[in-house]
Amino acid sequence: MEVLRLLLLALALAAVVFLPALIALVVCADEIADRLTCGYSGWWGRRRERRLIARLNQAIDADGVAGRVDLGAFDRADRRPLEQIAADLRCLRRERGGGIGPAVVWHSSVLDAYDDRLRLACRALGVTEHLAELTGVDRQIERVRVEAELDAAGLRLPATRPGQRERSP
Repeated sequence: MEVLRLLLLALALAAVVFLPALIALVVCADEIADRLTCGYSGWWGRRRERRLIARLNQAIDADGVAGRVDLGAFDRADRRPLEQIAADLRCLRRERGGGIGPAVVWHSSVLDAYDDRLRLACRALGVTEHLAELTGVDRQIERVRVEAELDAAGLRLPATRPGQRERSP
């Protein structure tokens, strides 16, 4: 009988001690469940991102692409920022629509400036280009190829409008 009273006393003491904690747990159950689910979803998202980056690195040879870019060229003081080159390319791309008569000289100057900026962008991104040694239609084809390579390297240029054609100088 004495053991039963001692057990009952211990149970009553435990209830007094743990009852507030139990009430707090019941009241805050939604908060605790929310923190657990947010923690799990955050962990799952980070894991998914790491796996995606690993698959992308396998799909494209990231080390090979990084090896083609001359990182020392980025430290030169006379180097133009890639953002400025991209802005120049977009502006010149709008202007290269072509002209008739005296505007032909203007058009050829704009195309030369556009090709110069394309060469600068290719040098900055490690893309091979042959614009300087080509003329006429071959140069136009090379220009389209270089634009596609720059697009693949991450430099987005707006497409020509459907009615607009590039004319040779």
